[in-house]
This record gives sequence, C-alpha cells and structure tokens, in this order.
Amino acid sequence: MSTLTIKNLHVNVEGKQILKGVNLSISKGEVVALLGPNGHGKSTLLNVIMGHPKYEVTEGEILFDGKDVLSLGTDERAKLGLFLAFQNPIEVPGVSNSDFLRAAVNAGKEKPISTYNFYKLLDGAVKEAKVPFDYATRNLNEGFSGGEKKRNEMLQMLLLQPKLAMLDEIDSGLDVDAIQVVSDIINKEKNNDRAFLVISHYARLFDLINPTRAVVIINGRVVLDGGREIIKRIDTEGYEFIKTEYGIEIEKEDTRPASNSIGVCAVKEAVK
Repeated sequence: MSTLTIKNLHVNVEGKQILKGVNLSISKGEVVALLGPNGHGKSTLLNVIMGHPKYEVTEGEILFDGKDVLSLGTDERAKLGLFLAFQNPIEVPGVSNSDFLRAAVNAGKEKPISTYNFYKLLDGAVKEAKVPFDYATRNLNEGFSGGEKKRNEMLQMLLLQPKLAMLDEIDSGLDVDAIQVVSDIINKEKNNDRAFLVISHYARLFDLINPTRAVVIINGRVVLDGGREIIKRIDTEGYEFIKTEYGIEIEKEDTRPASNSIGVCAVKEAVK
C-alpha cells in the first residue's frame, strides 16, 4: 500500500488556482525528486500536504497510510509521520532549540521522554547531522545562517523519525560539505523504509541521493512521472522537450531561480 496517495488535488492560494488536479503516490523507501519551473506548484503541494492554512483545497483528496489527511490538523498530520523541512525556516526568539525539539519529540509519544533519554537522543542526532551541540542552547533559528537553518531542519527530521520527509530546497544555502552531509542522511534514512519527497533546482543533490523516481509539475499538474533520466534531460535541455513532445504550453513565471540551476535552464528555454 502506498504511504501517500493524492487524487485530483485542486488548490487555491489567495483566490488564485495553483494546483489543478495533481495525482501522485509515494511508497515506503522511495525518494521522489519533485521538479518543475518556479511558481508551478511544487512548494504549494508540500505545504498543502502538511496543512498550511493559507492554502485552500477546493477538490480532491490526500490519503496517508489510508487516512484522510485533509480532515486533520497540522499537528495530527505530524503525529501520523509527515514532516516538512521548510524552504525558509522562521526564527523564533525566546524559544530554545532544545525546548522546541523536546516538545516536538514528546508530541508523538504517549509518555514524555525523560531528560536523560532526550539528550542521549539529541547527542546522536547532532553527531549524525554534524552540527555543534551548542545548537541546542541557542534560540530556534535566531541568528542562524541560511545553511545553519537547513541543518537544523535535518536535525529535527532525525529526532522525529517521520515516515515521509518532505524537503523543500533543503540544499539551498549549503556549501559542498553540508550538501554531502544532507545527502548522507537521506541515503541512510531511506534504507529504513523512510520515504522522501525532495524539491531542488540543483542536479548535484539528486546525483548524490539517487532518487527512485522523478516527478515533474507544470502548470499545477503532474505531467511526467518516471525514472532518473528525466532529471538528466531537464538539466541538459530544460523543459522545452515537454512542450514539443507533449504539447504542453508552459506558463511564464516572473521569479527566476539562481543561475546554474535546473530551474533557470528550464525557464530560459520555456519562455523563448
């Protein structure tokens, strides 16, 4: 049985339709690369799965391990095993990282974890994420660099042990060594039957984590679902081949990703 099943999902954001009938399924142990030009629905899809109130579902369903996700609050979805690493994690002054992490861990347990066991768990996760232990004493993301925030998201994932981890551009802002750490974590965790849904504009991360599938969203719909060869083709050709081979006109988006990314190649070709 699929861990996640999405059927005919339609979503509006501030009165504008973004997702226009998304169908997608992800099973245990899969690492799915989610691709598409900026503004075509990738981050929207992840936020809707997690239950962000800004997004209005007008049609369709999301099932996780057979349960209706759309009827649940965000905290209940997290308890089921859903996790989202944000593209831009927010700073929370006055809340220590350790207090936040312990509260998050306890939210999924019937009996609160003891202080000793929590710090033992935290010590192991800190070593795996290769971050200083003083992360725990700092306020949540306050004063963190972009890369430190992304590492902190991975630390949260290691502690929470979700069934499906959704990573929204987890590699942006990371140096080469940090990207290697993130990919090592993903490769280790996927062997524990953990599923991943990963957005990135950079082929390097996908080269390191070897996704089992590549899914392409264009104009708010899944237009391709196949093997890793899709990533290579997009990296070299952009999305133009989808227009010529499938007859799909690609809507323009004003926001452009950084140069040397999969996204900029695709947008550059699509808007000629």
